[in-house]
Amino acid sequence: MVLANPSKPRFSSLWQDHPDAIAAFICAVLVLLGWQSLHLGWVGAAILILTAAYVIGGFESAREGLTTLFEEKELDVDLLMIVAALGAASLGLWRREYFLIVDGAVLILIFAISGALEGYAMQRTERSIQGLMSLTTDTARVIQAGQEKAVPISALAVGDQVLVKPGELVPTDGLVIEGVSTLNQAPITGESIPVEKAIGDEVFAGTLNGSGALRLKIHQPPESSLIQRVIRLVQQAQTEAPPSQQFIERFERGYAKVIVIVGILLGVLPPFLLGWSWEQTIYRALIFLVVASPCALMASIIPALLSGIANGARRGILFKNGAQLERMGRVRAIAFDKTGTLTTGRLEVVDVLAVEQSTQPLLQVAAALESLSEHPIGEAIVQAARQQNLTWAEAVNGQAQAGQGITGEITHQTAVVGKAAFVQSQVKGVPPTLIQHSQQWEAEGKTVVWVAYAGEVLGIIAVADTVRPTAARAIAQLKRLGVEQIVMLTGDNARTAQSIAEQIGVDQVHAELLPEDKVDVIRRLQQQYQTVAMVGDGINDAPALAQASVGIAMGAAGSDVALETADVVLMADRLEQLEHAIRLGRRALIVVKQNIVFALGFVVILLILNFAGSITLPFGVLGHEGSTVMVTLSGLRLLRN
Repeated sequence: MVLANPSKPRFSSLWQDHPDAIAAFICAVLVLLGWQSLHLGWVGAAILILTAAYVIGGFESAREGLTTLFEEKELDVDLLMIVAALGAASLGLWRREYFLIVDGAVLILIFAISGALEGYAMQRTERSIQGLMSLTTDTARVIQAGQEKAVPISALAVGDQVLVKPGELVPTDGLVIEGVSTLNQAPITGESIPVEKAIGDEVFAGTLNGSGALRLKIHQPPESSLIQRVIRLVQQAQTEAPPSQQFIERFERGYAKVIVIVGILLGVLPPFLLGWSWEQTIYRALIFLVVASPCALMASIIPALLSGIANGARRGILFKNGAQLERMGRVRAIAFDKTGTLTTGRLEVVDVLAVEQSTQPLLQVAAALESLSEHPIGEAIVQAARQQNLTWAEAVNGQAQAGQGITGEITHQTAVVGKAAFVQSQVKGVPPTLIQHSQQWEAEGKTVVWVAYAGEVLGIIAVADTVRPTAARAIAQLKRLGVEQIVMLTGDNARTAQSIAEQIGVDQVHAELLPEDKVDVIRRLQQQYQTVAMVGDGINDAPALAQASVGIAMGAAGSDVALETADVVLMADRLEQLEHAIRLGRRALIVVKQNIVFALGFVVILLILNFAGSITLPFGVLGHEGSTVMVTLSGLRLLRN
């Protein structure tokens, strides 16, 4: 029997998942071995090893540089790096100063590491789309000639009738033509409380059906459903290059053009204009290519951003790439999702008012009836009763009225729990105080549940999605930092949203929004404030997170799609971490600017010395590498708190 080698498929999978990182690692090992071989005097072995380092580490950059050159007729930094590295290697072979070959290999190694980091940042788009696709089912139950038939979603047509059984995902958008049920729309609209759906109401694909069976009529093609629009919005927003990225690409190509043109002129004109010998001219031109290489310029950015990312990670703030750390420092406006972000996302009993002094009989009757229901409001009431260590008699003959309430018998007496009109129609009279408090609580965005027993009203219970304890303080901190606009986006009703906004100090409220509406709000904010952050936790937030300059997801409570789409993740769901994230981004911007000024300034000094004929190639390489080390160490300052 032949045993399979498990390491081979494992390495093959590792290579497929991390090709750039593995190439950079191998290049680093080869550079170290080549450098050590030169120290031992093994020149031949060192040249072979360093040649392999050039090929492995520089292949991707050379391919991209040549592709840009031939297809777009543009020069970029990748090609300039290859030219500078090969120039250093050629000069090292020519003058037998073999350590110059190591310098060229180091240039290639730095760019290989940078390329690997960029590759990881680009992998999130496909995972985000796969996460969204998991919300959709492959088939739907179509009613044909009175019989159920499973057909692919793609085969559905306008006018088809679809059956959705209790507990199933709705397969596509449609209108209810038969049945009543409660749907959990939180994944799509962000509504914290399940919504009652009856004949004539629209339901969305990806929402979860409750306890009732629904028959739907398809009124639009499946590809036009809300969830499919969400998927397309995420794709579009993540494939659009942000303005800062476009600026960096233009700068790199412009810089490369200038260096190449000046390098050619320096390699041709001095013998005619300055009387230099051709050997001196080529020598100075190669020094120019080495000292003008943007290695120090690139090192002024990446180590600083990586240090900032490591600093954030220690605080539970996960930046998915360095560009988002920079953008975090430029944020001028922040939009928050409500449910699960500014609030806990869990319904709780927040107020209880009984006709009698004690609230225990009120909670006992309500818990006895609601224990027969699986509705989230009922679960909140039962949980509140349990927290007070209450016990209650078992309710029997329970009957739920969809969208109204529930009735039953407790110790041979009729009990009723539900909406005001439903309960009041079954009792003798209603105390005016209860009506007044009920209206006040509803105006505050709370859901009010009335409770009656034996034909008498016992009282009312208010249930609400509670605000996170740290939300108000976090928003106050952001305002002190100078964030100009703080906005709340939610699929909930305007009354609930406005009540929460007043509690925590939000500037603007946009309520009753679908996912695409949130994207529109983000776009309008970007037109006014340029750099806008979006904080969310649900699937319905994914398009807005992708559209925002910086998408921030709540790590513990967030959905998989929100976490994959976002650029920054607050791993502990602590909103106060936003202040540290913004401060860290601003520090990163300052350090990067300082490093860029230093790197460019040092390049200018070395170029002046080179034109004056005052430096040798070893000194130029030393100055170039020294400036790279200096800006790298400078970037490590961001590791400090």
